[in-house]
Amino acid sequence: MKVAIGCDHGAYSYKEEIKAMLKEEGYEVEDCGTYSTESCDYPDYAYAVAQKIVNKEADRGILICGTGIGISIAANKVKGIRCGLCADSTMARLTREHNDANILAMGQRTMGIEVCKDTVNTFLTTDFSHGPRHERRIQKIKEIEDKQ
Repeated sequence: MKVAIGCDHGAYSYKEEIKAMLKEEGYEVEDCGTYSTESCDYPDYAYAVAQKIVNKEADRGILICGTGIGISIAANKVKGIRCGLCADSTMARLTREHNDANILAMGQRTMGIEVCKDTVNTFLTTDFSHGPRHERRIQKIKEIEDKQ
């Protein structure tokens, strides 16, 4: 599985730790930035990761900023993206099973690194349930996108 990962300056250290973990676990990782703690704008990195997903250059995405809120909002502006802001592995499991989320967002200021790592592992190893009610709801999301 290929994973695109991105962050802003406020989450650079977590991105680096998670990237290293993913490589150790055998994932192919594409780092979409940022590459330092120098102040930057999270929408740039949300868009870069989202484009990797919609262009089928990556299977899943991971985004991290201070809280995960801003970067998830930005990612969800891209047609075809379902970015779930998750604070733990239960949320990650449910966003995959119920929403078929293709990007995980988290916050460095709101989560410990071990919780983040566990959340990432759950997100990457959980499949979409394909339950009829979930498929129906995802279809409705797509219809909303098509109206824009």
